[in-house]
Amino acid sequence: LKETYGITVYQEQVMLLSQKLAGFTKGEADVLRKAMGKKIFALLEELKPKFLDGGEAKGHPREVLEKIWKDWEAFASYAFNKSHSTCYAWIAYQTAYLKAHYPAEYMAAVLSNNMNDIKQVTFFMEECKRMKLNVLGPDVNESYYKFSVNKENAVRFGMGAIKGVGAGAVKTIVENRKDKGHYRSIFDMAKRIDLRAANKKAFENLALAGGFDSFGTTHRAQYFHDEGDGITFLEKVIKYAAKFQENENSAQVSLFGEASEVQIPEPTVPPCEEWGTMEKLKREREVVGIYISGHPLDDFKTELKCFCNAVLADFHQMENAVNNELSFGGVISDVQHRVSKTGQGWASFIVEDYSDSYEFRLFKEEYLKYRHFLVPNSFIYAKVFIKEGWTNKETGKKGEPRLQFNNMQLLHDVMETYAKKLTIQLNIDELEEEKIDLLKDLFRNHSGENKLNFVVYEMKERIKLHMPSRKQKVKISQELLTALEEQQVLYKLN
Repeated sequence: LKETYGITVYQEQVMLLSQKLAGFTKGEADVLRKAMGKKIFALLEELKPKFLDGGEAKGHPREVLEKIWKDWEAFASYAFNKSHSTCYAWIAYQTAYLKAHYPAEYMAAVLSNNMNDIKQVTFFMEECKRMKLNVLGPDVNESYYKFSVNKENAVRFGMGAIKGVGAGAVKTIVENRKDKGHYRSIFDMAKRIDLRAANKKAFENLALAGGFDSFGTTHRAQYFHDEGDGITFLEKVIKYAAKFQENENSAQVSLFGEASEVQIPEPTVPPCEEWGTMEKLKREREVVGIYISGHPLDDFKTELKCFCNAVLADFHQMENAVNNELSFGGVISDVQHRVSKTGQGWASFIVEDYSDSYEFRLFKEEYLKYRHFLVPNSFIYAKVFIKEGWTNKETGKKGEPRLQFNNMQLLHDVMETYAKKLTIQLNIDELEEEKIDLLKDLFRNHSGENKLNFVVYEMKERIKLHMPSRKQKVKISQELLTALEEQQVLYKLN
């Protein structure tokens, strides 16, 4: 055990120790290895008396042998042989090296490898955020089938991850881009690519996912705008491009020797209002499975961080929170209002946060009290008490924990309701007159009724001084907190 600092790590060590301590034959040692490797606990129980008796016969105390066997039983759940361990260690070292030195390329490869698993893509997108890596949405002028890295060292979303955009469509887009350069507009792209490979669905889903955003002259809503003739702008573009390609292929030339493309006018880009953020993100998610250009909850990060003690994933394991109140925030993605057999109204509604979703139900008084908040795409904040489940009198078993809604309100109102005090944390070594003047002006512009507190600290001597402001009070708002973050000022709420 010298090379593993006295701890049993490899299966080979178990084999050798069982031979030396308890007199196992090589065959018996191999059976022990198999029992551990395949986690056959019944076989381990059979071998235990043999190990204890054999060890005692060799003069070892039974309690020591019992301790060794207990450690081995725990070891069985993660046991590896040495060759496997070497391979895994080598791969772990290589991937750690790549992640440290080529983070964008590494994450692009990992995302590409998990492209068909939306949960995994979401997980790795969050990891990119943690690593401060930009993940950009799909772009017909930069994306490939898989995730890639652009010149600015940002990860670019792969077009193959968009529903309805097949390998054939991506191939023709990429090949024509390489051949004649970037596409200047939606018309230029439609004229150049193979329309048999890229159908109407591929065009629509690329538009919804933001694949045409780089053209600049058009926004997403315009592609789906119908001017009353029952045909969307995107359909007109595809028809125009098909006619252009048909004319080009027939090699018809006008009397003056000019190509006939002049005779086909480009459809007019219809003027219309842009989609709101929620509408844009909702449609983006429909075709990609996740939010790319943002998240509906991005405007409420402070509220979720400071005033919530739970996330929606916690509701999938409610038994861990029995007799506790959980506060959470999220966006309502679906609502179903229903009526029971007794004529009472109730509702089921799905709430989503950054990483999970959960279906809640409201009945009786709770439904009557909070039903006006149950609107799709609304942002809610709720406090829920987790009660013990009912006990079955016949079996004595407890049912699923029950939920009691103590409060529900809009996330927009949470800051005003719960933010009572703002504490500014200042390092005395970084205090400058310019910074103090800047903070003074900032607090004057955001004066209000919330308490203001300062904590000045010195790291070397570990001195901390609390100084509540007597005169200056502030109105805590997202605008103020954003301004503090921009100036890299540390703060704490309440």
